[in-house]
Amino acid sequence: MGHDIKLTASDHFQFGGYRADPSSAPKAAVVVIQEIFGVNHHIRSICDRLARDGYVAVAPSIFDRIEPDFQSGYSPDEVAVARKFVANPDWAAMLRDTQAAIDAVRDVGPVGIIGFCLGGSVAYGAATKLSGLKAAVGYYGGAIVRFADDKPKLPTQLHFGEKDAGIPLSDVEIIRSKRPDVDIYVYDGAQHGFNCDERASYDKKSADIAWPRSLDFFAKHLKK
Repeated sequence: MGHDIKLTASDHFQFGGYRADPSSAPKAAVVVIQEIFGVNHHIRSICDRLARDGYVAVAPSIFDRIEPDFQSGYSPDEVAVARKFVANPDWAAMLRDTQAAIDAVRDVGPVGIIGFCLGGSVAYGAATKLSGLKAAVGYYGGAIVRFADDKPKLPTQLHFGEKDAGIPLSDVEIIRSKRPDVDIYVYDGAQHGFNCDERASYDKKSADIAWPRSLDFFAKHLKK
């Protein structure tokens, strides 16, 4: 359904990505921001799912500045390698590349953004700093608590797992207290990565609630 694409950021850096288009006229567009595992099979499948639901979906490869076309699975060794990419994350560069993806699909109509893990934090940053977006959704973004003083410029929805070892519920409560304007959901018993059906932490019960909730949010806010 999808295909590889090339994007160009405002500093003229060229990088890759993946785009999936619906089979009929699109409702709107959604930018999909990767986990630390790159634009891998899971992120591409998210794009394909969005396309089946009527959205143009594009996932920029925001690690291309470090290692072009990095893609990873979820074994312990692969996780250890992937974590090196975010030891000292360049948020400005990742947001610059995210803006390029937004700009690439503006002609479709309203644009939303959804991100997972690292991408959840990038999606929140995009909601506060970037232009051209109408709605943002973030799943288990660990850095969001550090950015919670920044107010989103558009409707924003966040999803967290109750048992996320990397995001304590105290962090979620800080975000909730600072950002009463943001829709925040916590899923009982869910761990980090609960929406990814390729990870051991996949929680079908939680994912089956969170994903339709995200689609409903986009349907509400991405109207032409």
